[in-house]
Amino acid sequence: MSINYEKLQALSDLCTPWCLHTVGTLRIADYISEGISHIDDLAKASGSDAYTLQNVMRHLVNKGVFEETEPSRFALNEVSRGLLEPGFRPDLTGIFGRMAYAWGTLPTYVKTGASGYHEQFGLPFWEDLAANPDVGKSFDDLMGIAGHGVPDPHFPITGDWDAVQTVVDVGGGTGAMLAEILRTRPHIHGTLVDLPGTASRSAEVFQDAGVSDRVTVAGQSFFDPLPAGADIYLLKKVLGNWPDKEKKEILRRCAEAAHPSSRIVIMGGVTPDEEKHQLSIEMVLVGGKPIALSEFRDMAREVGLEITSTQQHGGFLVECQPV
Repeated sequence: MSINYEKLQALSDLCTPWCLHTVGTLRIADYISEGISHIDDLAKASGSDAYTLQNVMRHLVNKGVFEETEPSRFALNEVSRGLLEPGFRPDLTGIFGRMAYAWGTLPTYVKTGASGYHEQFGLPFWEDLAANPDVGKSFDDLMGIAGHGVPDPHFPITGDWDAVQTVVDVGGGTGAMLAEILRTRPHIHGTLVDLPGTASRSAEVFQDAGVSDRVTVAGQSFFDPLPAGADIYLLKKVLGNWPDKEKKEILRRCAEAAHPSSRIVIMGGVTPDEEKHQLSIEMVLVGGKPIALSEFRDMAREVGLEITSTQQHGGFLVECQPV
């Protein structure tokens, strides 16, 4: 049996991703785009050691990321131009830094099934974000357009949207999705539920959408009792961020708050039974995982909910109602 050592070495190489994160953090691509090309000038602009930075740059040139147009002068190519995009740039500050370093806790997650994030940063993920507002804000920014995609308020529900008067967006971040729901349906009032630091950053989002007069902001944990009696409780990309025990508690809070004809709409975190799950950064950060539909059905029943519909709409959408 032959062994492809070259491929194995390439796959296990940690040098390249750390070089990318380093030049991303130092904004090297930005300086090059501004006309700075010589290594001495790049080092001065980025506050770096010229010899070390040049070694990093030459490693990335060999990997096809930059070009060395003449000795010690570097240029962007079609790969490194991607480093100019704020939503993509590898960065060791803010949430991107947390994600990069969190991979070092993967052995704990694999051995225990629980996140080892606290081993690296001293606190569990959500507590760390609350204790470090700058990191929390960078996470909120990521989970806006970059993290969730363009908000789509036209997701299907059973029945008629015209009959919906109230929507609670549970764990809705800074409100991008709820703002679009209200903007496209002037008869609906909404409530945003998220932790106080995140919820406090929603005012501008709602103001820009022109819906501030139809929104209530609840700065709280969704493990606490939720605003009661809404027609729809929306969980968009929430359940997959939590282990099963916490998933059940979130669903229980929705069931407790719902009236008999309320609907709980889950977008993300529940998958068709045949879908194969793969490792993701969310699993490493918080120990969360998606749940197969058959398992979710049992979990929902335990808290008094029944699945009423499932469908594909840019992802797998599940709707429940109180039993």
